Amino acid sequence: MKHILMQISEGETQVAVLEDDQLVEIYVERGADQRLVGNIYNGRIENVLPGMQAAFVNIGLDKNAFLYVEDVGPTRGGREGGSGSIGSMVREGQEILVQVVKEPIGTKGARVTTHVTLPGRNLVLMPTMDYIGISRRIDNEKERDRLRRMAEAVKPAGMGLIIRTVAEGISEGLLEQEVRTLNKLWKKVQARSQNSGAPNLVHRDLELVQRILRDLYSENVDRMTVNNRWVYEKVLDYIECFENAAMLRKRVLMEQGDLFEKYGLDLEIEKALKRKVWLKSGGYLVIDQMEALTAIDVNTGKYVGSTNLADTVLKTNLEAAVEIARQLRLRNIGGIIIIDFIDMEEAQDQSRVVAALDEELKKDKTRAKIMGLTQLGLVEMTRKKVQQGLDSLLQKPCPYCEGRGKVLSEETIGLRVQKKIMAFARQSDAPAILIEVNPAVASLLIGSGGSHLKQLEERSGKRIIIKGNETFHLEHVKTRSLNSQQEIEEFSAPVKVGQVLQVRIEEPHIINGFDGIARINGYVLDVEGAGESVGETITVEVSKVFRTYAKARIMGSNGYPQQAT
Repeated sequence: MKHILMQISEGETQVAVLEDDQLVEIYVERGADQRLVGNIYNGRIENVLPGMQAAFVNIGLDKNAFLYVEDVGPTRGGREGGSGSIGSMVREGQEILVQVVKEPIGTKGARVTTHVTLPGRNLVLMPTMDYIGISRRIDNEKERDRLRRMAEAVKPAGMGLIIRTVAEGISEGLLEQEVRTLNKLWKKVQARSQNSGAPNLVHRDLELVQRILRDLYSENVDRMTVNNRWVYEKVLDYIECFENAAMLRKRVLMEQGDLFEKYGLDLEIEKALKRKVWLKSGGYLVIDQMEALTAIDVNTGKYVGSTNLADTVLKTNLEAAVEIARQLRLRNIGGIIIIDFIDMEEAQDQSRVVAALDEELKKDKTRAKIMGLTQLGLVEMTRKKVQQGLDSLLQKPCPYCEGRGKVLSEETIGLRVQKKIMAFARQSDAPAILIEVNPAVASLLIGSGGSHLKQLEERSGKRIIIKGNETFHLEHVKTRSLNSQQEIEEFSAPVKVGQVLQVRIEEPHIINGFDGIARINGYVLDVEGAGESVGETITVEVSKVFRTYAKARIMGSNGYPQQAT
């Protein structure tokens, strides 16, 4: 069963594709982040790069688009396309009509082509290429021959047609009608291009809802659910031009509310952003996406099987093959993909796993190809990269770790801070130094009973005040000199005698288990009688203040300190 969900909310349109109640594809379009693939621009050649056989084209975006030599056809004001060099086809300053075929990804600009294509529901018109193609998913030879004959009959002279999968069984009249519609659109694009300069957008592809109806909604979709009344009516109107309009209209349902929450899709999307993916058997995948390639590792995890090791490995790998194909679609992973299945000794087992992966990939409308097993036993495959992956769409690189996925440990930061203190002490005449760090780092720098702090002061010859700051990132360190006694006293301790605080008891005292330890930005608070209150938040009053820690007493319900027993 195939189900399409359209979730319309303010500023965002989300479309989910479910197969047998399992999420397999997700599409997101936001007002400020419109899709570019399919858009047609008047561009201007900014640079020609003979060494790369490519050119940079200004189409009015932040980054210039990239035009490869094989993507150059007949151009306005230039020479005819062909098999020559990029320099013989385009020149700097030349205005050129191009279409975006790949979204800007990372630091790369959009990829463009001069071979414009105008997709319809049943066919794709190629105004600059004389060619007829039939979808490979139509495997009935008689139907392929019938469609080819019809395409030859309705194809405009000098243009090309690609017959899409959904056109199987279509009549010649409907095919001809769609060709006329797309040909009119092409003439409008040409007119806009000739009457405008560069860079300039001359044609914008359909919005997400219309693209889904054009590209995905067909007889093999059992249900389409929309949560917005206006979009629901719009969908029904759009379907009117389809060949099986009456049947397809009946499958469109209107449901109020948050569809993604109702069908549990928010949780599925959250899982799709994680590195580890659990399999039902207890095995798991680890997916590492990099700029050049994606590596997928298969592990048995909790699954121990019931017969023998070879059987356990085979079952895990077969389940992983199905899940990998789903994850590639769901995350929209493109480019080179390397899969490290669990080692299999039997060649027939290897073939079964690769065949299972290949069978699942047939459900994917994005072209994917398995290259085979490498000498190291890894499965190498490719999947066409057209647009940003789900992670790039919904996430951004961590501003702290800059996309590394890791930060320096407290110990590493502590050692670096010690070096910084020594260097600062040599350069400053101030009697004291204030160090502000994350509380976890502050605790390490102070040490048990202030032992580390004393050593730092002896080595530096300065009064050193360590202050923990909850708002600081783990790697953030702030250093300043304190020149007056007033400043030194002000920063020496974060608490004062008689101060009443709400604190969380983190652990019992390492020596005296009767007491509990709380911390205020890394500064230790020894709470008398709080050893049995670990994990609780209690009210205390500060009784004594020292350089590296303070003593406190638990406050009773009457507002007075409890008496120790």
